[in-house]
Amino acid sequence: MQKIEAVILDLGGVLLNLDYKKTEDAFTALGISHFAQLFTQHHAGQLFTDFETGKISPGDFIRSLKKESDKELNDEQVIGAWNAMLLDFPAERIALLKKLRGRFPLFLLSNTNAIHLPAFNQKLKGAYGIPSLDRLFDKAYYSHLIGLRKPFLAAYQTVIEENNLDPAATVFVDDTPGNVEAAEKAGLQAFLLRYPQTITELMEKVVTAANG
Repeated sequence: MQKIEAVILDLGGVLLNLDYKKTEDAFTALGISHFAQLFTQHHAGQLFTDFETGKISPGDFIRSLKKESDKELNDEQVIGAWNAMLLDFPAERIALLKKLRGRFPLFLLSNTNAIHLPAFNQKLKGAYGIPSLDRLFDKAYYSHLIGLRKPFLAAYQTVIEENNLDPAATVFVDDTPGNVEAAEKAGLQAFLLRYPQTITELMEKVVTAANG
């Protein structure tokens, strides 16, 4: 394995625990029983890809979801259901980020949106007093702010080119197979995080194998 010079990490399912079923159940309770046909970890309909690439506003997103329901919903109900999937940042993962950043340039590349971003930052602040995930990385790339989402190659290339990274010497970790396959096409050392392995265990193994 080539020596590691930089690291790019995914967010949800890698650093932040997620439970997609909680959001599905929450929307079902709000009268959107077909939510799983619209959005899962491995599939996102046009509404969600548009939201994750900043093409539509939170207001547009909320209004569109309200139309999918057979009930009268308010904005807070939709936001609460959408955020239900966001769980917690385990302490060992925060410690890992600090350790990695002490050794390598460290980047985040996340498919996310304008509703989830403040919600998970609030969880981080509440648990650790860290006001923003940005504080733990050299730079964080959020899909809705850069207008690009994984698995499109341009998302990976943006991180690589803006930071003058050598893809072959850059590790990328994600928990979605399609995103890992695309990262490999971008020339990155890509690793799929599979449950029950944790990012801490995976990175310890990868860094030891490459850098000793």
